[in-house]
Amino acid sequence: MPASVEGLLRELAPQVLGTLVRRYEQFDMCEDAVQEALLDASVQWPRDGVPDNPRGWLVTVAARRVIDHVRSEHARRRREESVAVSTAADELVVPAPGEDRAGDRDDTLTLLFLCCHPSLSEASQLALTLRAVGGLTTAQIASAFLVPEATMGQRISRAKQRIKASGAEFRLPPEGEREDRLRVVLHVLYLIFNEGYTATSGPELHRAELTGEAIRLTRALLRLLPDDGEIMGLLALMLLTEARRPARTDGEGRLIPLAEQDRGLWDRRLIEEGVELVTKALSTTAVGPYQLQAAIAAVHDEAPTAAETDWPQILALYGVLAGVEDNPVVRLNQAVATAMVHGPRAGLGLLDELAADDRMAGHHRLAAVRAHLLEMDGDAKGAVAAYREAARLTTSLPERRYLEDRASRLS
Repeated sequence: MPASVEGLLRELAPQVLGTLVRRYEQFDMCEDAVQEALLDASVQWPRDGVPDNPRGWLVTVAARRVIDHVRSEHARRRREESVAVSTAADELVVPAPGEDRAGDRDDTLTLLFLCCHPSLSEASQLALTLRAVGGLTTAQIASAFLVPEATMGQRISRAKQRIKASGAEFRLPPEGEREDRLRVVLHVLYLIFNEGYTATSGPELHRAELTGEAIRLTRALLRLLPDDGEIMGLLALMLLTEARRPARTDGEGRLIPLAEQDRGLWDRRLIEEGVELVTKALSTTAVGPYQLQAAIAAVHDEAPTAAETDWPQILALYGVLAGVEDNPVVRLNQAVATAMVHGPRAGLGLLDELAADDRMAGHHRLAAVRAHLLEMDGDAKGAVAAYREAARLTTSLPERRYLEDRASRLS
């Protein structure tokens, strides 16, 4: 299938699913119908050409599948009649070119909110978002998170059942709840990106299918809510981070830390777009945590060399970020910036405070940062022990290899 057709189908899939779930309410049945329509399109469109109204074509074909499915299972007459009545006769005919029916409006945002429903666990939110909105297959999601396909299938199925049991309606949350729910949506997209950029386990450092999906979905969300500063900030953060990916590993897949990367390999197009986005967000909207993280990433990306990084500005930005969203990861990064500005012992003092936080105790990143600062301070023996502890704690093979190499180099 041509890449252009595949890209179009992935873009339209959540819109079509949203339309059907709004109309018929039954998530499982609607998703199956959409998958069948997408399969039909993947066969017919490369052969016959993309229709003038591709979304209308998919909605029409999927709606027919829903009705066929109800009838084929000999559902109760009342249910069959309800589904049939809810579909106007003209909606079973592909719309004319340029015709944009109200029933075919873009429901992607509503679908995102549904997939990130508060009744679901974080793992279920991730999986369902990738399946229903991202268009990834169950096998692809299972592969990304290193679990058996059957396990992931059960997780997605349980998520749909839980949404149904919760009585959630296919509509945007009430105005009073929308901001909190949007934060959940953004957090899920952020987690998807992070898992793709630094896989928590397995032999590969990156999972490009996840970073690509996270960026694509965040772009779609920004198109729906173009004035939201935190969506701008999140997209900027993703782009500025993704720009460094070509330089993060060598030819053998070994991790290269930021200070040692060949900045000539960084994607300048993504950096320019990210800087433009975060500049617009910071100058036109209320400041939020994703904007601040993006601003920090921009300072790193705009430095010609590691030595020319404006660490005082980064430290100042982390101070503001800690005031907006104080969490141990922010304080861990703040400790690194403090060490770069005021010396490694100042950073190590902050790490001692963090070690008492149950959320960070035993985390490999705390040990890895401690090792780095001890190395900066000239304590090779202490750095070796901390590097080895970090290597023992991480579940990422590329990170483990890197940490073990650092320990061996100092031994």
